[in-house]
Amino acid sequence: MKTLYAAKTIEVGVHPTAHLFGLTFDTDIIMSTLLAFAIFMFLVFRMTSKVTDGVPSKIQIFWEMIVGMVSDLAESAMGERGKRFVPLGVTLFLFILICNWIGFLPTSMHPGQSGEIFPAPTGDVNLPLAMAVLVIVWVHVESVRARGVGGYFKHYAQPYAALAPINVIEEITKPITMTFRLFGNLFSGGLMIAVMTTLLPVYAIPFGEIVWKPFDALIGVIQAYIFMLLAVLYFGMATSHDESHDEHHVESLDVLQASH
Repeated sequence: MKTLYAAKTIEVGVHPTAHLFGLTFDTDIIMSTLLAFAIFMFLVFRMTSKVTDGVPSKIQIFWEMIVGMVSDLAESAMGERGKRFVPLGVTLFLFILICNWIGFLPTSMHPGQSGEIFPAPTGDVNLPLAMAVLVIVWVHVESVRARGVGGYFKHYAQPYAALAPINVIEEITKPITMTFRLFGNLFSGGLMIAVMTTLLPVYAIPFGEIVWKPFDALIGVIQAYIFMLLAVLYFGMATSHDESHDEHHVESLDVLQASH
């Protein structure tokens, strides 16, 4: 009976909305995204004000750890040219991580009954899709710059011309897989909390959230890392030369599998 009650009371994908020029905007997702952006910019300016060649501050150590992680990944995936994409990788990882963790803020006025004022914006499909499309479009721009227009179209016929349709389909599915990998995992975490608050007795809800939240936080870190990892690997494959296409593709897949 409780399961049937939960199915009737849990609402999926319901947000407060505003309408402008015939478009519908999820106001809570927009506010959460702006909050994540504000936190990100605060960390950036805080780090730049504290940077030193001497004893580093805690925030400088934090930034150096992230930059070092992304630099090692980029250089292992594409060598020296990977340095160009380190700033993008750092931005993607940290911004997505902040977005994922915003969902931990206790902003629900009535837990289990009302939605959060600041939900995790990556738990809504719009933000992951926008970031995935931006990354993939950028990837294709870099591919044209690295190979030229002729080389760009030629690489779809590698290693065999008969595989061109499959290569095209693979490119089309990249933003889709990036979107649903991030969105699906974050949405499932929020749905799990909703299920617990509906099925558990009132006195057990805090205990259930305490048990689930650390696991949900770990998922947030892993998904931010995987999204950044995929972006770096796609840039690496897109900017490699045709004669080393297969080699770089295999190396990139090895790095991706190792991350799991």
